[in-house]
Amino acid sequence: MVMIKSLLFKYRIVLLLLVIIPICAFKYITRPKMGEQEWLQWSNKCLNESYDPSGEVKLKAWELTVTPEHFVRLRKTFQHGKQEYFSLQLHLFNDLDYLGNVNHGVLQLKANNDDIIVQTYDDPKGNIDSMATVLELPVKNMQPERLDSLRTALMYLKSEGL
Repeated sequence: MVMIKSLLFKYRIVLLLLVIIPICAFKYITRPKMGEQEWLQWSNKCLNESYDPSGEVKLKAWELTVTPEHFVRLRKTFQHGKQEYFSLQLHLFNDLDYLGNVNHGVLQLKANNDDIIVQTYDDPKGNIDSMATVLELPVKNMQPERLDSLRTALMYLKSEGL
């Protein structure tokens, strides 16, 4: 009699697991995935919270944006009016690297070729237009998980922009 109760208990557990596992799997599979707008919001939030302008003492203002048109744009305005403007179309984005530690580092956004637009305005040396392969962004508090998530967001936006 004890053996029968033991077997019935085990069968009930197995039956319960057979019911719970498909329900959990269905909930996981059908949950909404992040779309373009969520990735745009996340990448903007991540970059703006992590960007560290403290290394440039004469920097008056900066604006760092990932646009709905899939561009990464950085505009720096210095105290004497000089502006630097960087623009990378994400379909030309190749990958990113990170140099530094969790507290401070440099995020390198890499393009396939010289595909990053670099422009200066109101520079006493003259306005200059050039191209670059790497856009370096000084960052702070960049956890590995956050870096991986940012890379995933930029790669997603790259694939959507094709």
